[in-house]
Amino acid sequence: MSDYNFSPEEISALREVSSTIFNIQHYCIHDGPGVRTNVFVKGCPLRCIWCANPESQVGVPQLMYRLDKCVGCGACLPVCPNKAITLKDGKSHTDRDLCKGCGECVKVCKPEARELMGYTITAGEAFDIVAKEKIFYGDDGGLTVTGGEALAHPEFTLALLKLCKADGISTAIETCGHVKWETVKKVLSYCDTVLFDMKETDTVKHKEFTGFGNEMILDNLKKINDELDCDIWVRVPTIPGYNADEDNIRKVGEFVSTHITRCKRVDLLPFHNLGESKAEQLDRDLGGFHSEVPSKEFMDNLKDIIRSFGLTCL
Repeated sequence: MSDYNFSPEEISALREVSSTIFNIQHYCIHDGPGVRTNVFVKGCPLRCIWCANPESQVGVPQLMYRLDKCVGCGACLPVCPNKAITLKDGKSHTDRDLCKGCGECVKVCKPEARELMGYTITAGEAFDIVAKEKIFYGDDGGLTVTGGEALAHPEFTLALLKLCKADGISTAIETCGHVKWETVKKVLSYCDTVLFDMKETDTVKHKEFTGFGNEMILDNLKKINDELDCDIWVRVPTIPGYNADEDNIRKVGEFVSTHITRCKRVDLLPFHNLGESKAEQLDRDLGGFHSEVPSKEFMDNLKDIIRSFGLTCL
């Protein structure tokens, strides 16, 4: 029996809260305790140059286009209401300034070169998907709201967390932490586990890599530790040539061991290059960014640094 009781009227209102998401993944084992269903909210305040999910950054539906799949049939041209598509050298090309992400071209693209990333869903619809998999969650698993940024659409995330809590389903969110504290506190009050991203300890480098300094982020992490009851997992994307150096990882260990006394574990997430192909499909310029997938030996060395502070690092 759940300790969270809401009236039928409250449940009905929670179910109607809507947002834009871009994916729901099932049977996930790396994004919180146990087996989980991950709901990916679309939109993020940061612009990390290494982002593995660049399709998650903008909070509205976006066109993704694979040039290699285009056969140049031209079926997309007449259906585009904004005349954003032209044919050149036997391939279709989209003017991103004119494209509004309506998805009409996607409907007629038989080679599936075009895909609309992002769709509207209600908290009730998302909850129904999560609840269907409740049998697999056991004592630890449940819902994880991620993104993008789980708090980019806080009313939706809060509604989904409340619906899960009312049904006895464990809740978690992943956040970059660049959100007003009032929002963090309100949403995390219904959260069992927070997966908190720490990308860079130096605020100047953090701004260079993400577009913003880290003062608000680190302050929020401290407040979560001091004022809320949820378990804390700190996650660090490790990007060789950017933030995956011994000095930054050592400072992460120092900060967490000193200030985040309730941290359950620190996860170092090795860079992978899947985001580069997605950026191409969005016609996004990476600005010369390049990194390498780190070796096991490289990652083991960084994990040992974290462990030297008495922290759990898997």
